[in-house]
Amino acid sequence: QVRVADYGGGSVQAGGSLRLSCSATGYSWSNTCVHVAWFRQAPGKQREGLAVIDTFTGKAVHDDSIKGRFTVSQERTKKAVYLQMNALKPDDTGMYYCAARRLCGPSALVPALFETWGQGTQVTVSP
Repeated sequence: QVRVADYGGGSVQAGGSLRLSCSATGYSWSNTCVHVAWFRQAPGKQREGLAVIDTFTGKAVHDDSIKGRFTVSQERTKKAVYLQMNALKPDDTGMYYCAARRLCGPSALVPALFETWGQGTQVTVSP
């Protein structure tokens, strides 16, 4: 059973950087199609998809809203997926979640499609 755990949030000033980590375990990275995605939910707003990576192929897709500032990557030996966030803005404040789904091929950043979720990690960006 696929399990994910997200961490690494914190408080930073605008313009700063953070790297979030997601531990994705319970499956073989060498022969199982699993997509791991990052989502964000700001207070009073819907959960939005930021980026997704196919942990089998390493192919990543980023939402247009964060292209150029956020980058998703993975480290196979650690069974970890990261979200590097640069040039942070106050609007980036929110709870960040990693999520996983078993899928081979393209994946859409739709929360309902993902089966397993982390507990969330808070990111706060001050002006």
